[in-house]
Amino acid sequence: MTFSGAFRLLAKGTTILAMFMVGQGLLAQGGTEKMTDLSAIASSNNQFAFDFYPSINATDEGKNIFVSPFSVSTALAMTLEGSRGNTQKQMAGVLHFDLPDQDRQAGFAALLAEINGGQGKQYKLEVANALWGQKEYRFEPSFTGVIGKFYGGGFYAVDFVGDKGGSVNKINAWVDGKTAGRIKDLVYSGDVNELTRLILTNAIYFKGTWTAPFERAATRTEPFHTSATATVQVPMMHRSGQFKFAKEDAMTAIELPYAGNELSMVAILPSGDIDKLGESLSNEELDRLRKEMRLGEVEVALPRFKIESRSLLKDKLSKLGMPDAFNWSLADFSGITGDKSLYLSSVIHQAMVEVNEEGSEAAAATAVVMHSMTARAPSKLVFRADRPFIFMIVHNASGSILFMGRLSNPSS
Repeated sequence: MTFSGAFRLLAKGTTILAMFMVGQGLLAQGGTEKMTDLSAIASSNNQFAFDFYPSINATDEGKNIFVSPFSVSTALAMTLEGSRGNTQKQMAGVLHFDLPDQDRQAGFAALLAEINGGQGKQYKLEVANALWGQKEYRFEPSFTGVIGKFYGGGFYAVDFVGDKGGSVNKINAWVDGKTAGRIKDLVYSGDVNELTRLILTNAIYFKGTWTAPFERAATRTEPFHTSATATVQVPMMHRSGQFKFAKEDAMTAIELPYAGNELSMVAILPSGDIDKLGESLSNEELDRLRKEMRLGEVEVALPRFKIESRSLLKDKLSKLGMPDAFNWSLADFSGITGDKSLYLSSVIHQAMVEVNEEGSEAAAATAVVMHSMTARAPSKLVFRADRPFIFMIVHNASGSILFMGRLSNPSS
């Protein structure tokens, strides 16, 4: 699905937040093969993102939305490693993976290494994976080995059958730790039963300060227009400075860099109806827009906001094209256990984002639960985000979309 097609479906009045990851280290190392695989995986993840977001928007129309398609695709990619036959074909199609196994695995390893290579930087960005398997249940060493080698996912034996509460607590404690306490209770007690045999988890965490923070003294309560006839009062942050900026007939866009200038938030404000902006955007259009941005002195007004969400993705992923994985009689995950005894019971996703004067913080986690069977800028530039707008956090070099949303009502 194209960026344009995705936005036709999602432009109903909620909000998109996208975070793009770009890998510079591999280029510097001259790792051409690794960079090719990394770029292919990043592209696949982005294509999945623009398929995935509308499925969330369709059920949460009119609400604030925040998700991490990167987290979902990474958790599903680990699950894909143990799939076979038509189950594998369907999952690969939904995830847009068309690389040979070894190239896909190498691409994910390179991408995860690039994302987790930010130690010592002025921002924090980390991704972690783990497998939680029923103790004394047989899992193929080849499967656990691939997850450990290419996804950095350790294997932890738990007892879903005899100690459900303790097992759930261990998983949630791991997620809590990997997301700086921002994602709690990812897995509920009701998500697990005596048939649960394996849970695959992914967690991602980002925290960055603005290169030029907003002064808290300049924040004041102002109206935010949720529609042509309705407004809400929200804390609006203000500052002026040199920013990359573009103004066209249909939209105004700005890039707000985080400290270190390796990540940025890109906000896109429609001139009119946000639905029409959504219909006109595409991957190519976004790339063109970013290239045409020019530095200028801009007066910025941006709402301070926080979004939290939790979603069950079984029905959405089935409709995207992988129903067999959730069907106990059709699922084939024989690469995990050596037989066809497992199927996907649920895919759980939780995410949060907070944007304030200092910067931004975002976190997400995904659990895959498996059960057994029994334009030119004007002289005066102004960017005033006082109505629904699209915004993106960009890490400037692979383009992997890590988070998505769209703000329609900062007071919700």
